[in-house]
Amino acid sequence: MANIVLDTKLVGDITGDFIIPEYQRGYRWGKEEITRLLDDIYDNGAKSYCLQPIVVKRSGDKFELVDGQQRLTSLYLIYKYMNHASGGFIDDAKFTLTYVTREKSSAFLNDIDLSLREDNIDFYFIAGAYETIENWFAAKEKKSTLTNINKYFDENVKVIWYEVDDSEDAIALFARLNIGKIALTSAELIKAMFLSKDNNANMSDERQQEISLQWDNIERELHDDSLWYFLINYSKNSYQTRIDLVLDLNAKKPEDTREKYYTFFKFDEMRKTMALDEIWRKIQKTFLILKDWYENHELYHKIGYLIASQANTLSEIYALSENRKKSEFRQVLDKLIRESLKLDRADRNYGELSYEKDGDRDRISSLLLLFNVESVRTIDAEVQRFPFDKFKYDESGEVTWSLEHIHAQHSQGLRNEKDWREWLSLHLDSIRSLGFGNEELIQRMENLLNSARIDRSSFEELQSIVEDKLSEAGNIDYLHRLSNMALLNCGDNAALNNSTFDVKRNIIIDMDKKGKYIPYCTKMVFFKYYTPSSENQLHFWGAADRKAYIKAINEKLKGYLPAEIVMEKEAE
Repeated sequence: MANIVLDTKLVGDITGDFIIPEYQRGYRWGKEEITRLLDDIYDNGAKSYCLQPIVVKRSGDKFELVDGQQRLTSLYLIYKYMNHASGGFIDDAKFTLTYVTREKSSAFLNDIDLSLREDNIDFYFIAGAYETIENWFAAKEKKSTLTNINKYFDENVKVIWYEVDDSEDAIALFARLNIGKIALTSAELIKAMFLSKDNNANMSDERQQEISLQWDNIERELHDDSLWYFLINYSKNSYQTRIDLVLDLNAKKPEDTREKYYTFFKFDEMRKTMALDEIWRKIQKTFLILKDWYENHELYHKIGYLIASQANTLSEIYALSENRKKSEFRQVLDKLIRESLKLDRADRNYGELSYEKDGDRDRISSLLLLFNVESVRTIDAEVQRFPFDKFKYDESGEVTWSLEHIHAQHSQGLRNEKDWREWLSLHLDSIRSLGFGNEELIQRMENLLNSARIDRSSFEELQSIVEDKLSEAGNIDYLHRLSNMALLNCGDNAALNNSTFDVKRNIIIDMDKKGKYIPYCTKMVFFKYYTPSSENQLHFWGAADRKAYIKAINEKLKGYLPAEIVMEKEAE
């Protein structure tokens, strides 16, 4: 078992001789980095504050400084200035810094002779940092600032102390942390807590090895995308390791915190009052709760909907589940789902929600997502599960499902000749499928497509005729209402977005043949699943279709709709 030492140390308690090895460049922090460091410490005041890790490897009675040179050198220079400005009342740093291959730089760091700043690139940056420190303190115009910063170093400001095993390849670790810019994560630091001999004097090597294997198993299970994307909406790069999600839940990490190592600090506090073995059991329990949700058909769909719709975060749901029986937790979830729809008496006829209103658009999206999820959840024998992973991501990356018109008409979205040509091409097969009596229109469309140039007036004249052929006669008040909306992934394809029902149906069928994921209810809409066969019209999305669609939504969501909500004249 590797002998790792992991701790948090007050800046005032950092002692020892630090060797800066030959594989590291010199000090390079400038005004921005120094000012940010001092501002953060000063603004934080007497509250606990932790800097990023100092990674070291013991070398005899000294420490090889693997990572953190810039931070540690900056702290050294702040101490150097405070000692000088206080006339020796404030002590110098209790640690020293030595450059293995740059002896002059080590000497300059100790003496800070600003007149020599142009003699050496290291001198230049060290002198610049020292002057920035001097100017920062001068701008405060308070002698107490010196005393306060020194007090914060002694009582509030800590560094994460990460001492690696003697067998660690320091150069390889330096390359990972610096050249690749892959910083230590909270998960790595917390894992080191469990493997550190200094922290686990009472834990056997066998138990540490067991925890290490269990840790890796949790990470491996979370790499099952069907589990992972049930739990989160973020991209694959949001977490360097997926177990971070479980650790963040245990630490109750706020969604808006900017503190990179918040979770590690929380676990560092935990170990002061809890045995590490107990902390590990707590982590395991959290993961098992998430797996139970995933494996429970009802909880999987209800929690998955709330997360996918962005109505609630996983951390909010997890907090609401604590200290509740499953029956109580289910009631809480049902309440959250009802609230997510944001319907009240003012929406008595929610079929009148309009795509053209920003607030309504979000509510329509939530309604349709819930309709899809509940339709899959309630299939007999629970033989299917809504695939949140496919809904959120595919092989090309993040999937953006948007509200689209099932049947579009008289759209203003076609702005250029490329869009016009594509729209005509998409609709040509639909007009051909209508059969006898459309020969002249087909010929006109083909002639326009074959012409060297298409002007707007010629296109719009033909567009109007084609839309009339592929639309049901009557008013078009329904166009932007719920009964004419579905979740589609058309991207930026203006021609497809603005196509009639028949064209979109053909595209959906083609996507389905190729095995592409299509939301369950979207597929059912274009396959006319909800419409009784006696009222079915293949090429149109008509009043009968809209009425049947809304009826299906009403029936599937009745448990979540307020009692006052009805659907009156939904499809006329």
